[in-house]
Amino acid sequence: MPKVKTRKAALKRFKLTATGKIRFKKCGLRHILTKKSADRKRKKGLAGYLTSADTGRIMRAIPYGTDS
Repeated sequence: MPKVKTRKAALKRFKLTATGKIRFKKCGLRHILTKKSADRKRKKGLAGYLTSADTGRIMRAIPYGTDS
């Protein structure tokens, strides 16, 4: 059976953790930061984790976990 191609856009945006969760970076921390509160910016700096409803779509996009 042939290999399944990895979607490179998904590979750049998501990482698979050792426990099988999918981690991503939250949006909204690039510019226009002066009007955002420190608490809001601090929470944006933490990693986000996908819900189980979205996990299947991303696992199909990155079938081999993380490529080097």
